[in-house]
Amino acid sequence: MTALVDAALAGDKRAIARLVTRFEDDRPAAVTARRAALAALAAAGASTGSVVGVTGAPGVGKSTLVGAIATRLIADDPAARVAVVAVDPSSPLTGGALLGNRTRVRFPPDEPRLYFRSQASAAELGGVARATHQAVRVLARLFTTVLVETVGVGQGEIEIVRLADHTYLVLQPHGGDHVQFMKAGIMEVPDAFVVSKGDLDAAATATYHALAASLRLAAPGAGDRPIYRTSARTGAGVAELAAAVAAAPRGGLVARAPYFFERWVATEYGRAGLRRLAALAPSTAAYLAAHGGLDGGQEAFVAAEAGR
Repeated sequence: MTALVDAALAGDKRAIARLVTRFEDDRPAAVTARRAALAALAAAGASTGSVVGVTGAPGVGKSTLVGAIATRLIADDPAARVAVVAVDPSSPLTGGALLGNRTRVRFPPDEPRLYFRSQASAAELGGVARATHQAVRVLARLFTTVLVETVGVGQGEIEIVRLADHTYLVLQPHGGDHVQFMKAGIMEVPDAFVVSKGDLDAAATATYHALAASLRLAAPGAGDRPIYRTSARTGAGVAELAAAVAAAPRGGLVARAPYFFERWVATEYGRAGLRRLAALAPSTAAYLAAHGGLDGGQEAFVAAEAGR
């Protein structure tokens, strides 16, 4: 494991892929591998990078924009390393996924400071896959920035804000009017907004001003959230957006672990499992602290359930 982690830190993409696969593995035996990997990363002095969410409806240009941001980040900072996790919808009929984001997120495949990982949503609601949090746990320790592109979402799918340190909602020209922008749901949760396809001049300008006016009316302080106008085709606004992404907060993964642990308990054991968890500890955070974090908490919970 130490050799694998060293190779991943050196930029070996095969090693990175092997590590991510270990974290995406939901079998009980994978817990030991994840704990060993995290220990090796800590011993190597790996710090935690920022996790930036990019969400929005299908077709607004998220993938193309993410590729432009990633390329700009490494161009602006020689020390920057950027990973992209792109979640694609799974078919409710066949279970398969096209993983078409690979054709949209364009950056040099031989650039060692850039890494791309596709994930199928596996019919999970909320915009991210069940395995996204696990993949981000390791990638955030290997890269300075992890960009998570969600499935094309609707108004109520806000799971990305549980995962990311900073979240951008991408809107396209003609994506709505004042009333649409004032509705509850996804409009309430991002840290900033992006109006994409800015090369559609008049339409993009109208959407930008409608959004700005709506945010000022929606709630106190809502109008203070930044709005970026970009065009991945011409490059307009990408530098400013990339600079904001580079300055995004980081290091919140551990604080968000209790939410994802409770989600795992609910998935595996249902409401009865959540009641059992509440009986085991006054808070999920205290439970995880007592058992060495997320992986240790899962291991302890499985053992406790097996012993009942």
